[in-house]
Amino acid sequence: MFRTQRSKGFTLVEILIVVIILGILAAIVIPQFTNASTDARRNSLTSQLQTLRSQLELYKLQHNDRLPTSIATGSTDPNVVWAQMTQQTDVNGDTTGTDDFGPYLQQNPTNPLNSNMLVFMLATGAAEPVFGNTSSGPPSVAAGANDGFVVHPDTMKIWGTNQTTTLYFDEVLNVIQ
Repeated sequence: MFRTQRSKGFTLVEILIVVIILGILAAIVIPQFTNASTDARRNSLTSQLQTLRSQLELYKLQHNDRLPTSIATGSTDPNVVWAQMTQQTDVNGDTTGTDDFGPYLQQNPTNPLNSNMLVFMLATGAAEPVFGNTSSGPPSVAAGANDGFVVHPDTMKIWGTNQTTTLYFDEVLNVIQ
């Protein structure tokens, strides 16, 4: 009886098969992780827009149906823009020497899609951006280069801007147009 002694190892073909299988699995899984960070930023923005809308509505309710005037100033200083929302105010919206209402926000909000804090206020009576219809094109009103949010004063709707300020994020449809 002859016994053949066989080495205990893997052949080159077996190793190649395992490497190919691992490569295929990596090609399937890696793109899902790259979309996860974008989805997380969009979800964060959706939550933030809902909070901002509800706090702006509360401010408007407590201040005789007026929006914070600091948001509409067009200032390039986020502390000025969000002053009436992050500090206590009186019924007229003054932030000095009063503690009647607020604060409505703990800190200045930052758009997670572009890290901007400023607000672009649409004109009273302006049309809202149209979403989900490719023939309509992007919204006709372009926000400023540092604007992170767009507010419609009549409907109290608020949108987040994308990296380019002509694109808005609509949290209801979860699309950027």
